[in-house]
Amino acid sequence: MATFHKYKKKGSNKDFWEYRIYYQDPITRKTREKSKKGFKSKPEAKLAAEEMERLIREGYEQTDISLKSFLEEWLIEYKKGTVRKNTYELHERNVKNHIIPYFKNILLKDIKPMLYQKFINSLHERGYSKRTVEIIHGTMFNACEKAIILQKIEKNPCSGVTIKGEEKQHEIKFIESEHISNFLKEAYKDDYIYWIFFKVLIETGMRKGEAGALQWSDVNLKDRTIAISKSLDFKEAYSNPDEMFGDVKTYRSNRTITISQGLANDLHFHKKMQNQNKLALNENYHHDLNLVLCRSDGNYMPKSTLANAFRRIIKSAGLPPLPIHSTRHTHAVLQMEAGADMKYIQERLGHGSISITSDVYSHISKKIEKERMNKFEEHMKNVLE
Repeated sequence: MATFHKYKKKGSNKDFWEYRIYYQDPITRKTREKSKKGFKSKPEAKLAAEEMERLIREGYEQTDISLKSFLEEWLIEYKKGTVRKNTYELHERNVKNHIIPYFKNILLKDIKPMLYQKFINSLHERGYSKRTVEIIHGTMFNACEKAIILQKIEKNPCSGVTIKGEEKQHEIKFIESEHISNFLKEAYKDDYIYWIFFKVLIETGMRKGEAGALQWSDVNLKDRTIAISKSLDFKEAYSNPDEMFGDVKTYRSNRTITISQGLANDLHFHKKMQNQNKLALNENYHHDLNLVLCRSDGNYMPKSTLANAFRRIIKSAGLPPLPIHSTRHTHAVLQMEAGADMKYIQERLGHGSISITSDVYSHISKKIEKERMNKFEEHMKNVLE
C-alpha cells in the first residue's frame, strides 16, 4: 500500500510529490520501505508507485544489490560446476580483472546501456583486441541475462553494444614440412622422450595438455586410434596431483583420432622401453598414472620442461623461435598439404566449430591452393605442347 506526501523544495514555491511503500520482506519477514521524491503531480507519483509495487510483487530487489555482489554470487551459484573448469576460470578472470575494477561498487540496477558502452570503449582504448573485448562482453552479457531470469533487473544493459576494432589476423607459426625431419632428428639427439612427445604432437595435432594426459588405456595400437577425453592441468599437477586431469578445452575436443602406422609402430616401441623402466624402478615408478608421454619414472612432464626443451631443439635445428603450440598448426598445415578438407581438420583438432578452423587457416589454405594451381598450369603446358 502506497502513501503520498506533498512537499516544497528549498528555494522553490512549487509543490512536489513523494511516494512511500511499506512491504514485508519475504525472507526476513521484516517491514521494509521504498520511497521516491520529485514528482510534479500526485497522478505521476501514483503511476510510479504502482509500477514499483508491481516489481516488488514479482520479486525485484534491485536497489540493495551491487554489481560486484551479484557477479560473485553468479560465479559461485550458477557457473561453478556447471561449465568446464577453463570456462569458469575465464569468466572469473573477466569479472576480477576487468568488470569489477571498472564499475567498482555500483549497484546492479544502475548499469545503463550508455555506461556499459563506455566500459566496452575503455577496453578498446586500453589496446585490447576486438576478440578479447568480445570475450569480456560475453561474461557480462551472460551474467545480466541471468539477472533478468532472477528478476534482479528488467532489461539487459549489455544488449546492442558496439564493439570497436578489427579482427586481427594472427600469423600462424608452424614448422614447414621440409624442416620437420631435421627438427625431429635434433629432438632425438637432445633426449628420446622429447622426440616421441613432439612427434606425437606433430602427427596428431593434439594440444600439449591433451598429449600430457594421454594414458595407455586411451591408445589402441591395433586399430591405430587415440581417444582424447582429458587434459593435463599443469598447475594442478604441481600443487594438487589428485586434480591433475582436467577437461579438454571444449565439448568438441572430446574425440577419437586415427594415427599413422608409422606412429603406431613408434608408440609400440615406446611402450616396450617404458616397460623396461617399470621393471627397473619397480615401486619408484608412477604406475598409477599410466601415462604414455612422461618422464622415465612415469611422472608427468612439467610445462616449463617441455617449453625449454622445445625452445632448445628449435634453436639446434636452425629454425626461428616458435611456441610448442606451433606443432598443432604444423599438423593442420600437413593435413591441408595432403588434401584434407576443413571439416576433417576441424574434427581432428577438436575445434568448437568449423568457422574457427576456417578463420585460422584460411590464408594458409589459399596459399596451398595457389601453389597447386601453379603446378597444374605447369602440367597443362606440358600436356598441350
